[in-house]
Amino acid sequence: MQRKKQCIAMLLAGGQGSRLYALTNTIAKPAVPFGSKYRIIDFPLSNCINSGIDTVGVLTQYEPLELNEYIGNGQPWDLDRSFGGAHILQPYQGKKRTSWYEGTANAIYQNMHFMKKYNPDYVLILSGDHIYKMDYAAMLKAHIETNASCTIAALNVPLKEASRFGILNVKEDGQIYRFDEKPMVPKSTLASLGIYIFTASKLFEYLEADDKNPNSSKDFGKDVLPAMLDAGEKMMSYEFSGYWKDVGTISSLHEANMDLLGETPNFDVSDSNWKIHSRNPLAPPEYLGPDSSISNSMIALGCEVNGTLINSVLSSNVKVEKGAVVRDSVIMSGTVIKAGAEVNYAIVDEDVVIENGAKVGAPKGENVGIAVLGKTITIGKNATVKAGEIVDKSIEGEV
Repeated sequence: MQRKKQCIAMLLAGGQGSRLYALTNTIAKPAVPFGSKYRIIDFPLSNCINSGIDTVGVLTQYEPLELNEYIGNGQPWDLDRSFGGAHILQPYQGKKRTSWYEGTANAIYQNMHFMKKYNPDYVLILSGDHIYKMDYAAMLKAHIETNASCTIAALNVPLKEASRFGILNVKEDGQIYRFDEKPMVPKSTLASLGIYIFTASKLFEYLEADDKNPNSSKDFGKDVLPAMLDAGEKMMSYEFSGYWKDVGTISSLHEANMDLLGETPNFDVSDSNWKIHSRNPLAPPEYLGPDSSISNSMIALGCEVNGTLINSVLSSNVKVEKGAVVRDSVIMSGTVIKAGAEVNYAIVDEDVVIENGAKVGAPKGENVGIAVLGKTITIGKNATVKAGEIVDKSIEGEV
């Protein structure tokens, strides 16, 4: 008898993340550091294992090296299994076809053999670039109880933001009767979160039909979901009421990091009942010097803080020298902020050096943009990076 899994997950993690600009020049969006010790992809992976789903195909494409290394054998998320576990799935050359993933639906279609290997009853489709905690087991239970072909997780959003999402129109019992992908004039505010559970046989059927359709863009929201609805398949919404954030823009990434701070944070990563797992760096304990001044901040292992830190998030091995000031900022691993430097309302990527007296960004306020520094650059002595400026090359300072 073929061994099987009731439900497997397919995690779409190949996005370029172009709206994160310098932060994704050399890494995929799901690999972007987040919240002092995490990366974005930690959240859907942790949700899977916390929900009892132990087989996850991770589909990568754009700049996959760092993401692939980070996931490895899946051990940090308890996904190193002899049957199941985490598997990296990249485009490959076959006898009959060789192509990049052409869209979300095509990416899943190209890995049909992987899914069928586990003979699943249900398939969970996820995106790798959202911050949230969600029990997929509860969603699966609802899917089974309603005998749906597809269940879509959804959240009510402000009307002014609705056109950014796939919008669901539903009956009183949650059954979907209309789906519009990013409509100019939304007919409801119930937005798809890009989290789908399919009855496996239905998913395979519609993916095969979509692949044969020369007019399809190979996308779930634009093609597969409308095709199922048009064919009369039973499709249900599953309303989610917790914290959920698409961190695909500079402002949303910064906001989500700030949501971790405070005595009662908007998003709590310290909940022992729903642990967020990650691959932690080998680093010594953080050191807070006698001249340091720290308020409402999150600091990872390996950091050395001798300056002032206010409302900020530091990843591992960051150094803030005496006399340096960091406010309302996200500082990623290995960055050095030297004496007299000032960083305000900014996101600073990994291994950046901000020299003595340099000024990055401006104090947070109305109509003040977030300054962004790309990876491994140097901001020279007494140099200035203006508010809202995005810099991915070193800037010379005073000699």
